[in-house]
Amino acid sequence: PREKKTLKLGSKRFWRFASLVAILALAAQGATALMNSKRPNELTLAGMRPGHDKITAPQKKFRELERDESVTDELLWGDICTHRELRVELNASKTVQVVTVDDNYKPEIMAKCLPTVIEPSRLKLLATGHGLQLGDPCERVGEIYGKPESESPSVRGSEQLELWFYSFDWAGAGVPQVMEVSCDAASKKVVAITLAASTL
Repeated sequence: PREKKTLKLGSKRFWRFASLVAILALAAQGATALMNSKRPNELTLAGMRPGHDKITAPQKKFRELERDESVTDELLWGDICTHRELRVELNASKTVQVVTVDDNYKPEIMAKCLPTVIEPSRLKLLATGHGLQLGDPCERVGEIYGKPESESPSVRGSEQLELWFYSFDWAGAGVPQVMEVSCDAASKKVVAITLAASTL
C-alpha cells in the first residue's frame, strides 16, 4: 500500500512539473509572437515587393534613370551624377526576386555632371516602405527595424562596411523574407539596401 501511495504522489508531482513546463513554453511563445507583432517587417524597396510584383511597373516608374544595358543577368538603373543605382533580379516568370539600391553606380563611360544633389523626389523612390534611404544615419536602421539578427564586417573596394541582416520569416511566407543593410564604417551612413523574397 505504501508503494502505491508513493507512485501516486510521484505521478502527481511529475504531471504538475510537466504542466508547469507546458505553461512556460506557451508563455514564451506568446511573448515571442507579441514581440514580433510589434516589430516592423519590410514589404517594399524602391516601390517593389519581391516575390509579388512583375517588372512592368518599375520600367515605367524609373524611366528618368538611365537603364544600363551592359548588365545581362539583372536589370540595372543608374544615376551617373549621384552614383545611385537600382538593381532588380527576376525569376523565369519575370517576378521580382531581389531589389538592391546603393550609392556605387560608376559606369565605364561617365558624362560630365554638375555638382548637384539628387532631387528629394527621386531619392524617395529608392527608399524602403518604412522610409529608410541611402545616406541615412545607420542608427536609423535600428530605430525603424529593431536589433538585426546579425552584424558582420565587409568590404566594398576600399570601403569598410558593416552589414546588418534582418530575417522576416516570422511574418509569414507571403512577405519578403530577408533584408540586408550596408553601413559605411567610417561615415556611419547607409550605403546599400537589399530586400529579397527568399534567403540570400
